Formats: sequence, C-alpha cells, structure tokens
Amino acid sequence: MTLARRRLLTLALAGAVPACTSAEPAIYTLAAVPGTAQRGAPAQVELRRPGLAGYLDRPEIVRSNSAYSLRLTGAERWGEPLGDLFARILAEDLNSRLPGSSVFTSAGSITAEADATIEMDIQRFDADPSGMVVLLAQVAVSRGRARASAATRVVRLTVQPASAKTADLVAAMSTALGQLADALATMLRNVKPEAHDTALAPRSKKRR
Repeated sequence: MTLARRRLLTLALAGAVPACTSAEPAIYTLAAVPGTAQRGAPAQVELRRPGLAGYLDRPEIVRSNSAYSLRLTGAERWGEPLGDLFARILAEDLNSRLPGSSVFTSAGSITAEADATIEMDIQRFDADPSGMVVLLAQVAVSRGRARASAATRVVRLTVQPASAKTADLVAAMSTALGQLADALATMLRNVKPEAHDTALAPRSKKRR
C-alpha cells in the first residue's frame, strides 16, 4: 500500500469515529413555581404517587405528532422516573402554598398519620401537535381514614411554551404543575372531614 493510500485510509477512519459515537443525552427536571398562599388546609397531607398513563411512564420526554402518533427521542430524558418527579415537585409546590401544613409523598420515608390524602391519575402531561402543554388529571382529596366522602374532580390545564425548545417545554410543564397545585390547595381547604372523625374529635381531646 502506498503512503498516499495509507494517509487516505487514516483520514477516513478518523472521520468515521464521530459518526459512530452517540451524543450524550440531555437530562431535564421539573421545577417548583411560586403561587398564592392559602391558609386553612389540614396540618398533615399525604400525596400518593400519581398513576401515569402508560405512554408517559418512560425515561424519554414525550410529544404528540398528531392525534394518533407520538414523538420521542432518546437524547432528551427525565432525570428520574416521571411519577416520582411529578410527586416530588407537586409536594414542593403545595408546601409553598399551604403555610401551616406539611405535605409529604408516599414514596418518602415519612410515616406520619395524615389528616388528608391526595390521589390522582395523570391521563395527559405532554405537548399536543400545536406545541401546547396539556395536563389532564383525575384527582381525589379526602380527609380522615375512610374515603367515602372524597372530593373528586377532573382538572385540565394548558400552558403555551415560550418556544419549541425542550427547555421551554419543560418550563411550561412546570407552570402547569404549579397550577395543579393551586387547584389542589383550594380542594384541601374546602374538603370536609368525615362525620365519624368529627364525632371522635372531642373524645380524643378528653383522653389527653
């Protein structure tokens, strides 16, 4: 092999190395956003890990291409399982909105008895084909041990990202999560304790 051919082969191999090397994935996380303080909520609130629609329960960040197709890339991922991330940031949002209350997640190590419980199913939490972030959730808020009198509702929120960039998409998702915290804070203030718990309250006080 001539010297010229050897040089060409070396250059060709050198050029092939970057093409075979995959880029490092971009890792994203949601962030808490400020909100208006609401007083009068129960003292201890347990936030259950939310149920996620199957298409969301994955490391990649999901976008909708159309009503019938999704788009995702392995280069854009969440920094932790989305269900855990959602609950952690939502608890932080709620704690900032509910002075005098302590909101903790069921995934954590706190085992205090809760005065109220939040449960939810997340049906949508992604960008639609137009780029709008859509958060659709079924939520239930209850006080006391039983859940027969839980307050339930469907919450649908939309936020327009500043641009099509993933960082702006995640920022808009964080804003939607903060708006969900506003709705849950109001529900916590308004939900009534069960009659059984109200009847037992004076007795418990006498025992002390």
